[in-house]
Amino acid sequence: MEFLFGVPTFLILLVFVVFSSIKQVNQYERGVRFRFGKFRDEMVPGWRIVWPIIESWQKIDIRVKAVDVPDQEAITRDNVSARVNAVIYYRVGIAKKAILEVEDFYYAVSQLAQTTMRNVIGETSLDDLLSKRNQVADKIQIIIDKATDPWGVKVESVELKDIILPDEMKRVIARQAEAERERRAIVIRAEGEKAAAENIAKAAGKLAATRGGLHVRTLQTLSELSSDKSNTVVFVTPLEILRAFEGLIKKK
Repeated sequence: MEFLFGVPTFLILLVFVVFSSIKQVNQYERGVRFRFGKFRDEMVPGWRIVWPIIESWQKIDIRVKAVDVPDQEAITRDNVSARVNAVIYYRVGIAKKAILEVEDFYYAVSQLAQTTMRNVIGETSLDDLLSKRNQVADKIQIIIDKATDPWGVKVESVELKDIILPDEMKRVIARQAEAERERRAIVIRAEGEKAAAENIAKAAGKLAATRGGLHVRTLQTLSELSSDKSNTVVFVTPLEILRAFEGLIKKK
């Protein structure tokens, strides 16, 4: 009778153990199973059995994660202080390595990103940091991805969010930009004046080479001036008229 009473209790205990050993691994996860403290296998999505006491497991999310790198104070190659923050996108490619090779891969990736970003900025000039930020970000991504490869972590991309400069440097850059705009305006104005002078010279040459051309131009100018009664017109006698009078005097 005692034996029969113990059988249901054993079965209930066995069923409880079996059900408590069932672990669910979702599609976006991987499980790392250990038996007696040693790595056994990597668990794929689905229901899996993890026997209590003798086995243990850890769940790893393999989706892309975003790590916000806080502001980092760095000195550029040309000795300019700048604060830069960034965001890193990475994912776990091999769950086994992420558990066995590094204690906390999330913290490790964040710390590695901070030191790498300071080192890369220290090798970059301020102009390149501002104008070629995508290239700087790609360089940081390559270095971090190479360092995290033994951890089974794949760095997808690095984006520089903000580049904060001291107020004095901002004023210097603003003055430099203003000076550059003034220089371009002067160059454009000079090129326009040069082109206008060349066209005027060509027009004057054609008028001088055409008989009576200056008379026609003079009459045209007078016609344009007569449209506004407020203008004061000063007549200038063309040289051709003076030469004509000179010829008449000589004939006499």
